[in-house]
Amino acid sequence: MAEIIQRDGTWAFDGSTIRITPGPHRSVPLFRQTYGEVAVPLEAVSGVVYEPERRRGRLRMRLREGADPLLQATGGRLPDAADPYRLTVDADRSGVAQYLAEEIRHALLLEQVPAGPTDGYLLPGPPVPVSVRSSDGTVSFDGGRVRIDWADTSDRVKRATGPRIIALGDLVQVEWLPNSGSGDGFLRFVTRETVFSKLPPERDPYALELWGSVRRDLLTALVATAVTARLPHPSTRAGGPPGGPPRSPDGVPARDGRHDVLLRRLRELGELHREGVLTDEEFARTKAVILGDFGCGGLS
Repeated sequence: MAEIIQRDGTWAFDGSTIRITPGPHRSVPLFRQTYGEVAVPLEAVSGVVYEPERRRGRLRMRLREGADPLLQATGGRLPDAADPYRLTVDADRSGVAQYLAEEIRHALLLEQVPAGPTDGYLLPGPPVPVSVRSSDGTVSFDGGRVRIDWADTSDRVKRATGPRIIALGDLVQVEWLPNSGSGDGFLRFVTRETVFSKLPPERDPYALELWGSVRRDLLTALVATAVTARLPHPSTRAGGPPGGPPRSPDGVPARDGRHDVLLRRLRELGELHREGVLTDEEFARTKAVILGDFGCGGLS
């Protein structure tokens, strides 16, 4: 077995699996500590490199496209420090890091592991149930449905609609953008009904706006990954790139039911206005956003 133990974590390779364990040190990001140990099967790996630097080096593992629901859900947007497939290596352990990388590369050649995309996830993602409290509310996933309970600081429109419960079968995809500190992020659950209507995250009752603690809000990627792991694999979405809207056999985005979705959205908005939940200004502004999302900007 080839193994390297660092403050950042431990990588161990037994010939068929690379076991990545986050270090217990407080410098290791909360996301990696919470995500826990990752067992990467050799067939999920496309390559590994060691990058030496003056004081410290870095091991980097590349996974095959479509192999990992975490990478699929986060779209390469995880901060480097939170990425479980990177390991900071002290200079005096560079030889061990190089040896480990060579062992993995040799095994890839010996087993003739293809470097191309996979047609199914080779890693399971985080276990369920999973629940995360963010700046905009608490999001939970039990394996069959997503539930969002809004915070007191959430937008009035969201709080007025009450807890949002979304069945897994109604979901098309999950969109995730981290809160970087200099810009807000979001976690959005796209359903068949909302695929053509994207309100701003702060007003979308299917989205959590991430604007508070970067350290805490980053944990929403756990829910994004758990849901993504249980959705159809991107390779099964015919006629379009992974993550795109549903498409018809001729490759044109499907538009069935779009008019019904628009009417339903406007009815819900009108009810909130009549009940006094929304002011005239809020009603007009939100209505304009909805019409704009549906390409009806010229209507009133």
